[in-house]
Amino acid sequence: MSTVTRYFEALAQRDWAGMAACYSDHAHFSDPVFPDLDATGVRAMWKMLLTSGTDLRVTYRVLDESETRAKGEWQADYTFSRTGRNVRNIISSEFELRDGLIVRQCDHFDFWRWSRQALGVPGLLLGWTSLVQNKVQRTAHTTLDRSMR
Repeated sequence: MSTVTRYFEALAQRDWAGMAACYSDHAHFSDPVFPDLDATGVRAMWKMLLTSGTDLRVTYRVLDESETRAKGEWQADYTFSRTGRNVRNIISSEFELRDGLIVRQCDHFDFWRWSRQALGVPGLLLGWTSLVQNKVQRTAHTTLDRSMR
């Protein structure tokens, strides 16, 4: 089984340890909420997200994969814990691989679409602004920092 397939299978099974094993110790991760995580941070992020959520459902497709690069699309359906609102997030992932491990991952999703679902009216009205995105990033980093202690 390929690295990226193992990664997505672990994500679908909510197996944070299986996901963590797919990353190099020199990995870098970014997405609209966590724009700059090192290997320790990304492993902790997945552990935090997968152990705190109770209803996450993931579907995925690996679109392309070689020894050094891969692309995938996935959909996460879950309840956003801070508001109790249902979210369907559609994410595209780009990976750089080395020695069978992920060394760089960049996830893309429509932050405004996500914020409308997760935050409701405030997300609808202001989710497209850097003000909201920066607030979400700060809150997420604070929560991650607490979970890493």
